[in-house]
Amino acid sequence: RSPAQVCAHRRQMNRLKKNTADIRNTVGNIPMEWYKDYPHIGYDLEGKKIFKPIRNKDELDEFLDKMENPDYWRTVQDKMTGADIRLSDEQVDLVHRLQQGKFGDVNFNEYEPAIDFFSNEVMIHPVTNRPQDKRSFIPSLIEKEKVGKLVHAIKMGWIKPRRPKETTPQYYDLWAKEDPNSILGRHKMHVPAPKMKLPGHEESYNPPPEYLLSEEERLAWEQQDPEYRKLSFLPQKFACLRAVPAYSRFIHERFERCLDLYLCPRQRKMRVNVNPEDLIPKLPKPKDLQPFPTTQSLVYRGHSSLVRSISVSPSGQWLVSGSDDCTVRFWEVSTARCLKTVEVGGAVKGVAWNPNPSICLVAVSYDDTVVLLNPGLGDRLVCTATDQLISSYEEPEEVMDQSVQWAVAEGEGHEQGHRLILKHPKTVRQVTWHGKGDYLACVMPDNGSSLQVVIHQVSKRRTQNPFRKNKGLVQCVSFHPIRPYFFVATQRYVRVYNLIKQELTKKLMANCKWISSMAIHPGGDNVICGSYDCRLAWFDLDLSTKPYKVLRHHKKALRSVAYHRHYPLFASGSDDGSVIVCHGMVYNDLLQNPLIVPVKVLKGHTITHDLGVLDVTFHPTQPWVFSSGADGTVRLFT
Repeated sequence: RSPAQVCAHRRQMNRLKKNTADIRNTVGNIPMEWYKDYPHIGYDLEGKKIFKPIRNKDELDEFLDKMENPDYWRTVQDKMTGADIRLSDEQVDLVHRLQQGKFGDVNFNEYEPAIDFFSNEVMIHPVTNRPQDKRSFIPSLIEKEKVGKLVHAIKMGWIKPRRPKETTPQYYDLWAKEDPNSILGRHKMHVPAPKMKLPGHEESYNPPPEYLLSEEERLAWEQQDPEYRKLSFLPQKFACLRAVPAYSRFIHERFERCLDLYLCPRQRKMRVNVNPEDLIPKLPKPKDLQPFPTTQSLVYRGHSSLVRSISVSPSGQWLVSGSDDCTVRFWEVSTARCLKTVEVGGAVKGVAWNPNPSICLVAVSYDDTVVLLNPGLGDRLVCTATDQLISSYEEPEEVMDQSVQWAVAEGEGHEQGHRLILKHPKTVRQVTWHGKGDYLACVMPDNGSSLQVVIHQVSKRRTQNPFRKNKGLVQCVSFHPIRPYFFVATQRYVRVYNLIKQELTKKLMANCKWISSMAIHPGGDNVICGSYDCRLAWFDLDLSTKPYKVLRHHKKALRSVAYHRHYPLFASGSDDGSVIVCHGMVYNDLLQNPLIVPVKVLKGHTITHDLGVLDVTFHPTQPWVFSSGADGTVRLFT
């Protein structure tokens, strides 16, 4: 177009705009609620505000408008401008068509015949002139592999072909019982419906005279409750079958029979008749497990405070006890006579007699000191040989720095029996000997320190700290009776270390809050642990790292546990003032579990300051048990 024509067209369009008031809202697709609080409702094409029409009609005006205005039904409000718009006939027709789910366009035919673009007739010119792929005429290797797998699975029976569904209707016999192949016959819990009793002579129309009731029997039958009657009817006699009337209760009885069949739940209740005695494990009688200590024979009195620790000599002739009254007393076992009293410089926490019969030494721990005593009891040759062994020690040329100071006792201490004095950096709580009598282990519980366990070698006067770092607060330690293993009990675990390989072998979980004591079976494959939460845990080292048995026989905290060297016995002492002796048989057959039977509760100690039995130990040869308590006494049970 020429510029003159364009200008003329624009002038014409402006004239048309003025003539037709084209109110078009240009706000776009936004919620019109945003203009709720404004007087205008948007902007027209020129950017001027479109003001909302004044609506002051109330309900009455609306009603009158509805009645008088013939076009009210086709008037709608335009949300964009707020003005009322009258719909034309075409627009009303379009709304009706859309409401009925039809197409908006009247002339559109949805049932037009489909144009077959790719016809079945071969055309001269192809749609695409691309040559065929190679893969379109070579068999697919992936499909071949899949088919091969499916064929193999069908051959192996992993994939079974689907059975054709049976279209014939199936009927079930509700009361099937005789046929074992039927569904309900195979159902084990199914109880078949009870069969009706066959009629007898009394139901005959002409019964024998003995079945007919006399007048007294008939009166008695009528007075009985219906459920207690033997017969639900009165036997009657008729001359012939034609004279027999219809049975009056026929429908009633048939109805009751149907009710019984479908209302009574026929379910088999599996009653478990358990004899309560069968639930208790079959344990042998304590009489069959003798010998074990049963009676209190001797009381060793002399200490003025609680006796924390006791130990018996390897011969079983002497007993040593350490007390909080700062004394160590030596007793003769058979007579309860105190042969010697040695005073030390503090409350005695632990005593341990050397298990080697050729050495007469007793380790005593108090405060931060461990004293090796020679009590001078028994064989004089053994006592002299022990003194000679200690005095024959020669100091090495190179002096090693040790955390423990070794000193030889002199003067008054030597006369009392002191031979070697070991000064430790912290308080020593427990002392225990190795089976051969040369090594002595001491425990110094301290949570923040790595020096909690030390092992002394008496012959070389050398001290070792076997652990660079201790995991937890060490409670007690023990040597394995046969193999080079070392048991360390912390609050919750027992760790078993191999001393030759210098590695952790096992970690036993005690399942208790605080282990107090530990003992190892002479065979070496079983361990018992006592704890402050009243439990005794028996571990079978070949079986598991968790307890084989947990015994809760005591009412209060366990303070000490012990095994007998030769008899299948173990004992535990507790703050409830009792010593419980149990039979603990360990079999040579590895497949047979240990037999644990509690056999005797020994009482005698009086509870003092909430403390009862503090230590228990067995006699090396006899089935006797010694216990020391907070009442200041040591007792022998035989």
